[in-house]
Amino acid sequence: MNHPLTLITFIPLIGMALILVCPPAFKAGYKWIAAATTLPQLIIAGWLVHNFSTNTAGIQFVERYPWIRAYHIFYFMGVDGISISMVLLTAIICFISVFASFSIEHGEKGYYALLMLLDTGMMGVFVALDFFLFYIFWEVMLLPMYFLIGIWGGPRREYAAIKFFLYTLLGSVLILLVMLGLYYYGVTPTFDMTQLAAQSSSYSMTFQRICWVALFIGFAIKIPAFPFHTWLPDAHVEAPTAISVILAGVLLKMGTYGILRVNYAILPAASHELAWFFLGVIGTVNIVYGAMVAMAQTDYKKLVAYSSISHMGYVMLGMASFTAAGINGAVLQMFNHGTITAMLFILVGVIYDRAHHREINGFGGLAQQMPLYTGITGLAFFAALGLPGLSAFISEVLVLIGAWQRHPVMTVFGAGTAILTAAYLLWCFQRIYLGRLDEKYASLPDLSLREGFTLVPLAVIVIVLGWYPHAILGLLQTSLNHLNRVVLAATPAQAVALH
Repeated sequence: MNHPLTLITFIPLIGMALILVCPPAFKAGYKWIAAATTLPQLIIAGWLVHNFSTNTAGIQFVERYPWIRAYHIFYFMGVDGISISMVLLTAIICFISVFASFSIEHGEKGYYALLMLLDTGMMGVFVALDFFLFYIFWEVMLLPMYFLIGIWGGPRREYAAIKFFLYTLLGSVLILLVMLGLYYYGVTPTFDMTQLAAQSSSYSMTFQRICWVALFIGFAIKIPAFPFHTWLPDAHVEAPTAISVILAGVLLKMGTYGILRVNYAILPAASHELAWFFLGVIGTVNIVYGAMVAMAQTDYKKLVAYSSISHMGYVMLGMASFTAAGINGAVLQMFNHGTITAMLFILVGVIYDRAHHREINGFGGLAQQMPLYTGITGLAFFAALGLPGLSAFISEVLVLIGAWQRHPVMTVFGAGTAILTAAYLLWCFQRIYLGRLDEKYASLPDLSLREGFTLVPLAVIVIVLGWYPHAILGLLQTSLNHLNRVVLAATPAQAVALH
């Protein structure tokens, strides 16, 4: 296949153009154009995974062409073990999200066009290897997400959208400043991430520390890491179901991916020095704080949102361990969290479409009326709490094994929080699905064929990866282990003082 990364990134823009030129009479076809656009993207992602060599840490499927020669800007795309699983995850989530969007009943043309633009922005972030190009795709995500929440969201959609926009814009400004600093203060002016990584020792430690912290804040807002997390619950609660699925399934992963791709690869000495606190300590706070706040929620969707904050803390803790088990478990957790929370938000959307509220205490006994829906919800809940045999168990155990070798106290807090996770999830399940059925819900239909189509593939992934995690781990290990060795070998003494 020629230019697979260009195709997988920009095919959604073709779908966007087709949607925009379609006449209003073709209103019912917008969603099918979006589905037909994301299907080839998913097929290409499968082809990339099938043809990906797991024996090399180098960049694969490279596409590199001069773009703006005078400023050393290239159209440079490629994938390695750090990004290949995220490319696959993005393709899966975007395809499923189109079908989860079929309940949208107003402004369909604008909605699906923006959804396709968002798809291109997300995919571009994971395949771009020129920092300038990476930043463009990072910014492309911002506007469609802002409008998708602000126009098609809930009653407080404008507030949630503006809050998301301002937080993300602040992070983008910091990333931009660092990008310019790396360009001007290096031995050779370049935006090529591989070249920036190769000349990392030419930056003074003071410069590296400043850049690392600025980048961390920019990426931590997306994770979201405490205390930059407050935009997430509002955005999730107000966003349409499919946008919550994308937000939790893909966008949160961009923060941790950015830290691996930029902080770790380009500023390894500063990463070695600072990650224990900014990723280890704050990640542990994320785990405990997210779980405790989730226990206090009465809104079903907000509970799932805070659970995402907690589970992304495991990713941060694993990254801070600088062990093979920890860092591989962290990226596997990114993939597993994406599929599990996508299921959870779809399940919340299913019940909201029927009952038109999300109050946990307002339900009860739904298992009697909706057994299939309850069964899949149980699977998703048990996966989220890390039940052995399901995908999250493997990734969280790897994180804890790796973290124990470097940060045993943090690991104790991370492992202990599993009790809180089980408590708030089982408490939620009991109140919504068990007990006596409220008569006003006696006519609720069980899962429809379309809803099942969005949930069953994710459920299969969760089960398969619970027993065969090597399907994803095999893609990650070589590149991540190489990156880990680079960071461990980098020390402040290796950084040359430029001033």
